[in-house]
Amino acid sequence: MNPGELLERSLAYALGSVAGVPPGSLGRGTPCAAWNLGELLGHLDDSLDALHEGLTGGRIGLFPGAGPGADPACVFRRRACVVLGAWAAGPPDRVLVAERPLDVGVLAAVGAVEIAVHGWDVARACGRSWPIPPALAAGLLPVAWQVVADADRGVRFGPPVDVPPWARPDDRLLGFLGRGDSFPG
Repeated sequence: MNPGELLERSLAYALGSVAGVPPGSLGRGTPCAAWNLGELLGHLDDSLDALHEGLTGGRIGLFPGAGPGADPACVFRRRACVVLGAWAAGPPDRVLVAERPLDVGVLAAVGAVEIAVHGWDVARACGRSWPIPPALAAGLLPVAWQVVADADRGVRFGPPVDVPPWARPDDRLLGFLGRGDSFPG
C-alpha cells in the first residue's frame, strides 16, 4: 500500500471507531493510560490538524492550532474529511517540520499509524472489539518498525507486548506499540 492508501484507510477505520462513541462517554478510560476518551479525541484532533497543516501549507508548527470543540467526536469526523480532501487535492512533495524537510509520504504513513492505532484505542474505550483490518495493519507495521525507537518507550509507547509470530497483523502492530487485548474498555 502506498502512503496515501494507508492514510485513507486509517481515516476510514478511525471514522468507524469514532462513530461508536456514545454520548456522555468522554470521561472513560482508554488504553492510553494518561488520557481519558475526551483527551484522546483531542489528541487525535491535534494530529489531524498537523496533517492538514502539512498537506495544505507545506509546514507543520510545533504547537497545535485548534482548540477543543464542544463534541470531540464530531470535530474528529469533520477534520478527517478535511484531511482526506487535502490529500486528494495533491499535497506538496515535502513538508517542513520545525524547519526540517520531511517527505510527504513519510508524513502520511506516520499519520496513518497514529490515526489507526488511536482509532483502535477509541473503540476499546467504548467497549467495542473493532480490529484494524489485516491489510491495513500489515501496511502500517513496517512504518511503525521504522519510526518507533527504544527512546519512545515509556514516553509515547509502552513496552512491546509479546505476541506469537503467527499472530494476525493487527495484533502484531498493537503489540509492538505496547497494546494488548486485555484492556476492559
